[in-house]
Amino acid sequence: MISESDKALFRSIVENSTPVNKDKATLQDPTKKKAFKAYTHITYGNLSGSDIINYAQNGVSPKMIKKMKQGNIGHVPTLDLHGQTTIEACQSLSKFMHYHQYQQFIHIIHGKGCNSDQGSSILKSQVVSFLRQHPEVLAFNSCPPKDGGTGAVFALLRQN
Repeated sequence: MISESDKALFRSIVENSTPVNKDKATLQDPTKKKAFKAYTHITYGNLSGSDIINYAQNGVSPKMIKKMKQGNIGHVPTLDLHGQTTIEACQSLSKFMHYHQYQQFIHIIHGKGCNSDQGSSILKSQVVSFLRQHPEVLAFNSCPPKDGGTGAVFALLRQN
């Protein structure tokens, strides 16, 4: 049996509440992160197509880096940026990484910039700049030849 004091307490709490409109209510996943948009665009390439890319934050295990360098990471989501401008590539990267935020690894094909001016790869340089700025990227490395070589990278993402 419910006591009178419990009934009074219940009524006092719900008295000032507003009912939820079930037709317009939207549930948001509190674990979802927002897409990363705080990146900068570069205007010139500082990397050549043959440059090998290596980057890792402190604390990333050498074993994990070795797995990436050897391509021993299994099937991972892949994004091909060929033909995109640096602005388009950043937008694609942001959406792609947001969509695959719960993956441990991703594969990004940026190309070697063989058709770029002065032999530098602007798109490759932009991808490296973007990944260094992204708060969820722990490490990235050029892929082994079978996965794109110096025209692609594997990236290790933070797992929350």
